[in-house]
Amino acid sequence: MNLIIDIGNTCVKLVCFNEGKVVEEQRTDKDDAVALQSFCSRYPFSRGICSSVSDISEEYSAALSSLPFSMMEFKSGTTRVPIINKYNTPLTLGSDRLAAVVGANWLQPGRDVLVIDIGTCVTFDFINSIGEYLGGNISPGPTMRLKALNHFTARLPFVERRGDTPDFGTDTTTAIRSGVMNGIKYEIEGYIHSFLAKYPQLFVYLTGGVHLNLQFSENLSIFADDFIVPKGLNRILEYNNEHK
Repeated sequence: MNLIIDIGNTCVKLVCFNEGKVVEEQRTDKDDAVALQSFCSRYPFSRGICSSVSDISEEYSAALSSLPFSMMEFKSGTTRVPIINKYNTPLTLGSDRLAAVVGANWLQPGRDVLVIDIGTCVTFDFINSIGEYLGGNISPGPTMRLKALNHFTARLPFVERRGDTPDFGTDTTTAIRSGVMNGIKYEIEGYIHSFLAKYPQLFVYLTGGVHLNLQFSENLSIFADDFIVPKGLNRILEYNNEHK
């Protein structure tokens, strides 16, 4: 069994994999070493991999070091991956973004795939049918946009992203929420239409903590997968174990 640890900007995802399949996922606070140890006590892990897009506390690092099996630290531009990374600055590439396209390529080999991750940020990452990661874009996520409207104006309030989202707001709260959430929706739809024009057999993965109701008239292969990053990390772990 493999332990996958995906440390994001807001939480830590602990995922148990057995023979390439997800057994269990648990989300914890970023510094919850007790939860990590409890999760690991439930399964006979033989190896693991850790990816982080934020700083790791000394306490959590110590907990990782004390685990009774080998843990690989995944670093973009340093750790070997089973795809061709054509990013100009691979050392600065977010490990979650790289893991996502590895997972997409593993699940959909020989396909042009766009991975859209809607979380703290909205990221768009593309890997072509011959396994070349060509790069991607980063945009502010919904909460970041909502906070920015409050912070950079004198009178606009901070609005939670969950709630009534009409086509046109009828008060300040719904105007802000609809403007942000519908704006992200149209942004994503625009990206997909643009990529479809270049890659007619495009496959799209949606992941992240925010779910949107997207509208398309085309016969489009679009699939939601909350585990695309952990699946990519598991593939990277197995790949490096195979090529020791």
